[in-house]
Amino acid sequence: MWRDLPFDLLANIFSCLAPDSLACAGSTCRQWHTCAKAWPFGSSSSLSQSHPAWFMALPIRSHTPLSYAQNPSFKNWHRLSLDFIPVQVRPLTSVKSLLLFRTTNSTSLHLVLCNPFTREYKELPKLNMSRSNPAVGVIALDDHSSQNPSFPCFQVYVAGGMSEAPRGGARYEPTLEMYDSRHDTWQVVGSLPVEFAVRLTVWTPNDSVYCDGVLYWITSARAYSLMGFDISSNTWRELRVPMADRLEFASVVLRNERLTLVGGTCGEDASVWELGQGDIWVLVEKVPVELGMKFLGGKESWVNTKCVSSNGAIYLYRDLGSGMIAWKEIRDQKGNWEWFWVEGCSSVRGKKVPNLQIKGVVIPPNLAPSCFF
Repeated sequence: MWRDLPFDLLANIFSCLAPDSLACAGSTCRQWHTCAKAWPFGSSSSLSQSHPAWFMALPIRSHTPLSYAQNPSFKNWHRLSLDFIPVQVRPLTSVKSLLLFRTTNSTSLHLVLCNPFTREYKELPKLNMSRSNPAVGVIALDDHSSQNPSFPCFQVYVAGGMSEAPRGGARYEPTLEMYDSRHDTWQVVGSLPVEFAVRLTVWTPNDSVYCDGVLYWITSARAYSLMGFDISSNTWRELRVPMADRLEFASVVLRNERLTLVGGTCGEDASVWELGQGDIWVLVEKVPVELGMKFLGGKESWVNTKCVSSNGAIYLYRDLGSGMIAWKEIRDQKGNWEWFWVEGCSSVRGKKVPNLQIKGVVIPPNLAPSCFF
């Protein structure tokens, strides 16, 4: 009987399933497999409307290319192999439902994108200027700008880095390049002061936030600060952050479409600030004491804490096996946010996994193949 259900009715039932449950349903028979892969049901946009994004743990150094993903609805972890990527890579960030990596077989930056759920990948074209260790930022664009709904529209920005000097030796590269997925090309779109190039090269992790037309990176040279590139005016700006010289960790994220800073100081709670009018930071929340103590394991230092966010959640994490603190939006009409404890990944389906240093990203799983790859 189930095999003979009309296609549209079956798709409507499948739309209630979480991505991992959908994948299992798609392996039942040929008709269910076709339905599970059909557009628009399999798209990331349709899934994200009814299911929360997943936390992806990407090992920073691992001999075996893999990743770990947590389904927040059922609180279970999955192991996803990345052995379909033919080169050795290290994680940088994410954009839409894709993971962005850099290759490790060269000091010059070379980028690779993949969908870990469909096992598709693409090596991006070479940059116009060969450079090492630049700051990398991403901007997700409206997919309506593409006629194909399965085609992801986004831009990747690369700023600073070390390049070869005209007369030999090396220099800090004072240019900014942009990759547009709709054209599959890089172009030089701006310049930056040498001082900014130095800080973006030496003191900036590859975590960026795009807010109100400005692409921001946080730097940690002596004291934390924010550096922003205004896309429309092609100009740079610098923002001070609260408690800049006391923070043991600081991350910039997006929350409710507002620029948000998360940071912690030794012996105190971690705090959350939002940027208000006049570039004034406003304290909006603090990590609950009991969760902070559990996260730190009785210690007082927030060193080695990392932070990542999605539209409706902010995660504080350290490594694969340790628990995480999550601040999540509750799906009610009031738009309230609540704090949760999230268990780390110590085993998958009863099999122990080693504790690894990770890069965390939050993406909506996309089970639909894309013509981008």
